[in-house]
Amino acid sequence: MKNWKKLQNGSDIRGVAIASKSEAANLTVAEAAIMGHVFALWVAERKSISPVEVRISAGRDSRLTGEELLNAFLSGVESAGARGYDCGIASTPAMFMSTVFEDFRCDGAVMVTASHLPFNRNGFKFFTCHGGLDKTDITKILETCGERDFAVSLGSGFDKMDLMDVYSEFLVYEIRKGIYSNENFEKPLTGMKIVVDAGNGAGGFFVEKVLKPLGADTSGSVFLDPDGKFPNHEPNPENEEAMESIQKAVLDSGADLGIIFDTDVDRSAVVSGSGEIINRNRLIALMAAIVIEDKPGTAIVTDSVTSDGLSSFIEKLGGVHHRFKRGYKNVINESVRLNSLGQDSALAMETSGHGAMKENYFLDDGAYTIVKILIKMARMKINDGEDITELIADLEEPVESLEFRISLKDEDFKKQGEAIIERLKEYGASHEKWAVEPVNHEGVRISLKNEDERGWFLLRLSLHDPVLPLNVESDVQGGVKKICMDIENFLGEFDNIEYDKLKSYLKDQG
Repeated sequence: MKNWKKLQNGSDIRGVAIASKSEAANLTVAEAAIMGHVFALWVAERKSISPVEVRISAGRDSRLTGEELLNAFLSGVESAGARGYDCGIASTPAMFMSTVFEDFRCDGAVMVTASHLPFNRNGFKFFTCHGGLDKTDITKILETCGERDFAVSLGSGFDKMDLMDVYSEFLVYEIRKGIYSNENFEKPLTGMKIVVDAGNGAGGFFVEKVLKPLGADTSGSVFLDPDGKFPNHEPNPENEEAMESIQKAVLDSGADLGIIFDTDVDRSAVVSGSGEIINRNRLIALMAAIVIEDKPGTAIVTDSVTSDGLSSFIEKLGGVHHRFKRGYKNVINESVRLNSLGQDSALAMETSGHGAMKENYFLDDGAYTIVKILIKMARMKINDGEDITELIADLEEPVESLEFRISLKDEDFKKQGEAIIERLKEYGASHEKWAVEPVNHEGVRISLKNEDERGWFLLRLSLHDPVLPLNVESDVQGGVKKICMDIENFLGEFDNIEYDKLKSYLKDQG
């Protein structure tokens, strides 16, 4: 492995674990073992302890290469003199909790996962008791891996850690405590039908170890068994096919609620009993309503592509909407920063479904998001029989919403993209119908108030790819088309870019 930095994906590591005709594998047992060795030494250095005192836990999702990469990683951990623990199939949030639960108190943890990416990918997410590692930490670890030139003897049969049982008990207790039903403290979800779609990832535990012990009827749940080929649909709460799957499960079974997780359970979404999909802006709105009820005035930090309607909704509830950059670590870190400055911020949430709460270590935990929803849902049912959709009934949603990707062809694509964004700021300031938003943490967001367009668009540089993502929303029918026509005129100034999908869309619209 000559270019370790290619494995970095922000604050995570991602790579090709199964070679194909078009791609060579660059994340194999050899790389995993070296990373385990380096991570153990990194933890020892950070904690100022000897490597023999370091304890590292490792879990995995259902991916085909998960077990071999986990074993290789732990082989590397133990080659450094540290002690490794095999948590088997686990969730990413649970792996963090292995560093804070009294039963374990591991010095570091790793989750072998590539989230919702195709089955031939895999990756690593790293934790200490202070949370997930930041981008700079990952860069340092990969640089150190590149300086190592040795082979690790691969082992197996590492000490097991029953982490998921303890983590599930934690979730169960939180729900019991939150609902606090005098009539049925042990099984407060009795009489409720709740179905889960785990997408053949790691989230199937939520049925057997959380919902059933609480008394819920879970019949009608689908795709709970781990299968690293993900044969039924992409395990991703943003994916249309995945959301249709859980929607169908709810309607077919007559459930009160449907729950869907991504592969490693750090993201989630829900479907109401009437079949209403609650993800993206709607999920943020639901969580904001739950949080602001207990913490009026708190700031809800989101990524940059949230709607104007969400801003109005949060403000009407008595909260503060703080838009920031894309990237779940960016959103979490910004919420932490606001708290350090004296502005309470109880929730950081991306439209992707990553949600982290101040009360829960600012851990992006899809299962904990569901815990908060279940508590509120049960309380509403007990008190007045209302459905959780009542909480977001006043959310104004765009009539039209589309995303396009503009490819950058220059070798230095970041410089090219930044130049286009800077030009858009100038162009937008002189455009008679456009108003450049005064605060832009990434890219340029432009508002349009005229009646035939009424909406906004955001052009930003992708975190990792040679692409300018373009998000466009309008509150009137046909508004997106009109906005895109102006954007196409602007893009015509530039060479060496490609935006065929935008052109095709406008051509199809006539």
